Amino acid sequence: MTDATDELPDGESLWRFSLAFYAHPGVSEALIGLQDRAGCDVNLMLFALWLGVSGRGRLTKEELAIATRIARPIGADIVEPLRELRRKLRSDPDADVQRLREGIKALELAAEKIVQNRLARIAGPAGRADLVQRAAAAHANLALYLGRKMTGSSEATTIGTALEVLLRG
Repeated sequence: MTDATDELPDGESLWRFSLAFYAHPGVSEALIGLQDRAGCDVNLMLFALWLGVSGRGRLTKEELAIATRIARPIGADIVEPLRELRRKLRSDPDADVQRLREGIKALELAAEKIVQNRLARIAGPAGRADLVQRAAAAHANLALYLGRKMTGSSEATTIGTALEVLLRG
């Protein structure tokens, strides 16, 4: 898979990959399901997948620990409280509150983009691995992040299927 995102700065490449992958059928639900059910970090899952897809290779446990330390402060202190507030306001029928909710969503996304920019800074250069190697690395990275318990989940299967479609497309 070689595309225009290969020529972008890493942070922008990761962000564009994330937006495109998140838009695949079933992916957003699967990622959010893992987030809500298992406490997974969507940005770390997308980072792990992007590393493989972009030819940057496989994550080690040490690299994953570093990525987690990078993502945790903004995730815990900013993204999660904003998400909680946004979700709390979801059912409020007041139009003004819904406009406010949209602003909160924009702040949440801006904070997630900061997390992804920071994660991208620790990534090595994009590689020229073939599609089979890229797919294998992306799957391995996701499995490392999810651990044995969640790797076999329906959400992980949905993500894996979408990844194969993305790589073939």
